[in-house]
Amino acid sequence: MPLDRDRVVLGVATLVAMIATLGSLWFSLGLGLVPCDLCWYQRILMYPQVVILGVATLESRLNVWRTVLPLSAAGIIIAAYQSYLQATTTTCGFEGACAVVQWRSPILRVTIPNLSLIAFVLVTALLLSSLLVDRNAGMQVDE
Repeated sequence: MPLDRDRVVLGVATLVAMIATLGSLWFSLGLGLVPCDLCWYQRILMYPQVVILGVATLESRLNVWRTVLPLSAAGIIIAAYQSYLQATTTTCGFEGACAVVQWRSPILRVTIPNLSLIAFVLVTALLLSSLLVDRNAGMQVDE
């Protein structure tokens, strides 16, 4: 039984969300970094996506975009804002040290909020691309 395209896309999106979740846990539990307020909001938006996308993958439900896209869009906004803060300032209006760079990749030179932004954008792009392909395929079939 071949895998359908939607299930593969949902599986890849689940994998991205899982890697982002495990990565955030590694930063706090493995490296002992304390998440700032904006980091907590990003975690709140990413962690449930592992379960939501995982169940959607098992059930091959592309309609999960209605649940996941608002979470990812909010995550993109927060991660982009924190990335902007880190690039332009050393202070943050929130209680935590949101603008402080606690870790930077030695190879890619990206920070933790940059990684979060990449993960949210990937999940969003995967779901939107699959959704658009399905809609276009449906329109061609109807013609």
